[in-house]
Amino acid sequence: MQIQNPTSTTRCNELDLIAQHLPLENATVLELGCGKAQMTRRIAERFPTARIIATEVDQIQHAHNVAQQRSLNEVGGIHNIEFKSGGAQAIDAPDNSIDVVFMFKSLHHVPRELMAQSLQEIARVLKPGGMAWISEPVYAGDFNEILRLFHDEKVVRELAFQAVSDAVTTGTLELVEQIFCNTEARFADFNEFDERIIQVTHTNHQLDDTLYQSVKTRFNAHVGADGARFANPARFDVLRKPPTPQQNRKTEA
Repeated sequence: MQIQNPTSTTRCNELDLIAQHLPLENATVLELGCGKAQMTRRIAERFPTARIIATEVDQIQHAHNVAQQRSLNEVGGIHNIEFKSGGAQAIDAPDNSIDVVFMFKSLHHVPRELMAQSLQEIARVLKPGGMAWISEPVYAGDFNEILRLFHDEKVVRELAFQAVSDAVTTGTLELVEQIFCNTEARFADFNEFDERIIQVTHTNHQLDDTLYQSVKTRFNAHVGADGARFANPARFDVLRKPPTPQQNRKTEA
């Protein structure tokens, strides 16, 4: 497995990649660390027959997600999402009950001592042959250079990669494919960056005035007529829970 592929510069849309690689029609889907649930709702809209369980460990954000979902349901919005509170290290789901698990840039937010346990939990709840999609940002690019001024994720991203690699090495999960490409992040201006990145509730970013101005200056260097756009290198690890011997025999037949 590779933690990054510097030669890969292809632009990609993660939702399109998911549609190409994962069987989501009529699937029971679990998203771990859904954050503000933007991707959750995009998946729910594109795959309306899927049942999606979206978990978030940050209680403030979880409450926002539940309230927003209630409001959407009242006006006939998306009805195939269920929000639950909880972390990836202790998943509230029965063994062998989930078809697809997603972690969108959330594994590196799991406490380092619980990353391996989280991968074991994913394997536990997946049905035999079920799939896991682990997306992680690569430590490179202009956006990363801004982020690391106040929140350097180099070590935790490396630990997240190692946790996935160890899960594959031990046979807890099988590696199906690694995909490397650049996703795009857009911000209208620094105020939006501040709200979406600095003011998140799951991490207490403490910037003094000097550092805040440095981050703002670095960000504003990328702002054009249509805002700021960043090509963010990303890695998508496509994993599978090993099928049962009976499933293997059917495949061979």
